[in-house]
Parts: sequence; C-alpha cells; structure tokens
Amino acid sequence: VQLQASGGGLVQTGGSLRLSCAASGRSFRTYPMGWFRQFQGKEREFVAVADWTRTAYADSVKGRFTISRDGAENTVHLQMNNLKPEDTAVYYCAADRNPWNRRYSNPDQYEYWGQGTQVTVSS
Repeated sequence: VQLQASGGGLVQTGGSLRLSCAASGRSFRTYPMGWFRQFQGKEREFVAVADWTRTAYADSVKGRFTISRDGAENTVHLQMNNLKPEDTAVYYCAADRNPWNRRYSNPDQYEYWGQGTQVTVSS
C-alpha cells in the first residue's frame, strides 16, 4: 500500500491550498482516511478524517478546512481556506485498515502514511 500526497506550498495569510492524497495497493473506499500535521519539534496532531459517511475535524481548523473523499479514485482531499501562519507545518495523509472508531484522532490508529507535504503560510 502506498499513499501519495501532493498540493503543499507557500501561501499568504488568508490564502487557500488544496492537498490531495491518492492510495494504491488496496481500496479504502469505506475506511477512514485523514490528515495530520506536524509542527517543528512537536508531535504529529490530528487535522481531519473522513470515511464514506462521516467527517471529523480538529477544533483549530473547523470552518476553514474541508475534507472530502473520492471513493472511486481512492483519494482524500483537504481544502484549506483562510490559512493562518500557525497552520504552517508538514501535513501527512493517513489511512486506516479498520472501520471508523472513536480513536480517529490518534495517529497510532493509522497503519498507512504518505510522505509529508510542507505547507507554509506567510504573515
């Protein structure tokens, strides 16, 4: 299984970016796929997750970020609007081989990870 993330970059405060992550090697159509981020020197933290029927977000991104799934293409997207300097981090996509459960915000729940993509928001 491989997860390939794309879409990071440099943007000004208030700008937008769209991250995408494509999975190959197995279908995650009905399983959770999500995004985490890691600030320099910090632990990886939950951003958002979605399976085929539900979504969840970290409080810090609610109302600004939108996660979506494309089951047919085995992908997950993260639309990030109204970006702030504090959103600057390396973003990782993740996939869970188990059905949705209440541990969705714990990175240990996810078996598969993509390479990180840098998001930098300038002030």
